[in-house]
This record gives sequence, C-alpha cells and structure tokens, in this order.
Amino acid sequence: MDAFITSTVTVALAEIGDKTQLLSLFLAARYRHKTAIIMGILVATLLNHLASAWLGSWLVDIIPATLATYVVAGSFIAVGLWVLIPDKADDDEHENVRKYGAFIATTVLFFIAEIGDKTQVATVILGAQYTSVLWVTLGTTLGMMLANVPIVLLGQRLMQKLPLNAARYIAATLFVVLGIATALSQLLA
Repeated sequence: MDAFITSTVTVALAEIGDKTQLLSLFLAARYRHKTAIIMGILVATLLNHLASAWLGSWLVDIIPATLATYVVAGSFIAVGLWVLIPDKADDDEHENVRKYGAFIATTVLFFIAEIGDKTQVATVILGAQYTSVLWVTLGTTLGMMLANVPIVLLGQRLMQKLPLNAARYIAATLFVVLGIATALSQLLA
C-alpha cells in the first residue's frame, strides 16, 4: 500500500505545471467531450506507466541491490531538481489534432507527451524502488488523473488560481526527501 500512496502523491505533485497538464488544458479547450478526454488520459497513462513501472522493476532485478538503491536514491534527487524547471507546451505535437476524435487524439498525444517526461521517469524510479508494478502503475495513474481531470473539467479558471511555483517546490522537496530516505535506508541497513 505504501507503493500506491507514495506513487499517487509523487506523480500528482510532479504533474502540476507539467507539459501533459498543459496538453490537458489544450484538449479541453479544443473538444467538448470531456469524458472522452479523461478516458484518453486514463488509457494513455495506464499503458505508459505500466511499461515504465515494469522497466524499473526489471532494472532492479539486474543491477546489484546495493548499487540499485543508490541509483534509485540519486534518481529521486535528480527528478526533484528537474521538477523545478517549468515545462512548456510543444505546439508541433498538436497540428493534426482536429483530424481525430477527442479520445484517440488524447490517447495518442498523451502517450507521446509522456515519453521521457518527469512523471514517466518518476514511474520507472518508483517501479525500481517498490518492485510492485501493479501498485506503482495504479498509484501513478491515479496521481496523473488527480492532476489532470480538474484541468479538463475546470480548465483555465483553475490554472489561474494554482500557485504553480509552490507546487513545483513541494514536488521537488518530496522527490529529494524520497531520495535521501532511500539512501539512508541502505546506509542504515
């Protein structure tokens, strides 16, 4: 259960102000079918984060345990620092959105936007940390939904009221604390 809760909170905070959240805002402005957008986000995130959590779990199996712990700890800290860098929307990804329905466009664009993104990297790290593909995938997916569904439903009004810098600092602190705690657990073991 710890894997689920940590994964949910970590990704929900890391997602605030992320490019996929900006993509959610763009899609909500473009399409009327909010349910189709939300389902597209869900499908894309489940597929992307399942593969990411599995990769993290697999990597831990092939890397020596002591080294893996320090790699995971360092990765948490690196992602924490990375979260401090704001994302910008990439307009080139959205050129052909009109040709597809809301669900297909959201699924494809969200899956592509998530490749190499902070939350995908975090999912790989969480998969390595907890070696529970199911709970990490469910947690990170819930975190993505918690961060993106309000954007789809409330759109621009919500984005104007969210203190994005404060959210970035909270997410960065969470990642750094997870990294330090992971390293300390190895040192104290």
